Amino acid sequence: MTYANYIASIEIQSLWKGRKHIRWQLRPDVNILSGRNGEGKSTILNKLTAHLRTAPTSGELLCATRHGVTMHFAPANADAIRYDILRSFDRAFLQTDSMAKLTNLNLRTELDWQLYQIGRRYLDYQLSIGNRMITLLTSGKPNAQQEAQQVVDAKTRFLDIVDELFAQTGKKIDRDSGELRFIQYDEPLSPYLLSSGEKQLLLILLTALTQDRQPYVLFMDEPEASLHFEWQQRLVSIVRELNPNAQIILTTHSPALIMDGWQDCVTEVSDITMETDE
Repeated sequence: MTYANYIASIEIQSLWKGRKHIRWQLRPDVNILSGRNGEGKSTILNKLTAHLRTAPTSGELLCATRHGVTMHFAPANADAIRYDILRSFDRAFLQTDSMAKLTNLNLRTELDWQLYQIGRRYLDYQLSIGNRMITLLTSGKPNAQQEAQQVVDAKTRFLDIVDELFAQTGKKIDRDSGELRFIQYDEPLSPYLLSSGEKQLLLILLTALTQDRQPYVLFMDEPEASLHFEWQQRLVSIVRELNPNAQIILTTHSPALIMDGWQDCVTEVSDITMETDE
């Protein structure tokens, strides 16, 4: 299995019963798909993510050409790609039997459930970087100390960013806890008690962090929903800072809100859509 660094281009032939054809050349860093509500932004994103299938053992996602979708990777010989999908919603969810067994009774919405899942992934990420630090510090390499510090730099920067963004409400991450916990004015605070906007931002940043600076594609459907104006403007830059190897593909109907410094990365749905004769 050869993993791609990013998606180079996509082609969709089956939108709206074949009446529209999509061709989109993608940038390796940031791609912002803009358009009015109902113009097909989310439909295009859904087609792309449905095009990928789950690998049977690794949990990562393989390329498969089907359902009228063609996807080209870079490098061209790659046959798989790692990706995450984030959608902006926060509705109550129906608990399954397995969810009902969870001891944390604060899980009330889809966003809470996503935070719970990314919290488990955050623990795995911390274990991974801890093991790498131990390996480096016991390796006897002359620059081991410096390399070990670099391993934790991304996590430290994540903690600093969250504390900075949440500072106006007196919230900060509990750095003495191995789990994802907060402190607000010296009182403990569960992440499930954050506002919807805070949960949404935290989910995005944790997803970028736990990608561990690997080449990844991060799909986001209108991620600016519920976010403060300042957060919207900084969102793309912060994600790229936490994972400079991430290719971002996001939809929005308000590109002016989130394209601070990324104006050249905006593509209109109409620019990549061709009408067919069918």
